[in-house]
Amino acid sequence: MEGLTDGQIEALFRVARESEYSAVAGEAEELLRGTPAGRELDAQGRAELESALSRLRRRLAEIGAIDFFGAPSREAAEAALQRVERRFRPLAKTRPGGSGARARKPGQTWVTRRGVYIDRIASAWLIRRFIDRSARFRFVEERGYRPAPREVRFDMFEAEYTHEGERCTFEVLLARFGLEEPGLQAVGEMVHDIDLRDGKFARPEAPGLERVIDGIARRHAKDQARIAQGSAVLDALYDALR
Repeated sequence: MEGLTDGQIEALFRVARESEYSAVAGEAEELLRGTPAGRELDAQGRAELESALSRLRRRLAEIGAIDFFGAPSREAAEAALQRVERRFRPLAKTRPGGSGARARKPGQTWVTRRGVYIDRIASAWLIRRFIDRSARFRFVEERGYRPAPREVRFDMFEAEYTHEGERCTFEVLLARFGLEEPGLQAVGEMVHDIDLRDGKFARPEAPGLERVIDGIARRHAKDQARIAQGSAVLDALYDALR
């Protein structure tokens, strides 16, 4: 590296990570092309899909661990994996506020994937502030994970609460728990636009929230710290929106 400036070294890191993220996104797109939308998967097909997704999630985490300078393509790779999950995950049958959603026992362990970002950070904030004030959070690698008693999964493959159709996990939690407190819908619209990148709501606050969450993720490697810092931001944002 002799003779290279700091900027040139950072650029070399970004180029290497960009290539790796693009490979993950490409494999995810191949999964989408390999199985047409609306096709029902049998048990073997679902097992193969879950295995492929777990492998790609693991690879994404490995790349992120050495992505010291924030290569832009990470978000595209994450979005590609989420498109695969949304296509093949059946819509939940629970109606908003129905099936005893509010009756969950407090103090449960809520489990999600490691490397939390906007939807998981916001969902954890929503859970602890409005659903289960005694909630504990656990962060796992999806491969080989099996939920223990009193563990509830969110924003991960085949979780109890995760993406459904065109809704992100935060929106699903709002609907399933019948949460209609003022301001929560607006937060959900921001989370949706940042997470799904479809411009559905085009809220003007969303880009600013995304920049703050991105800064938190860059500053803190540990998921608990990301949720703590993100929750402080979301507390202030929610209070302002009320």
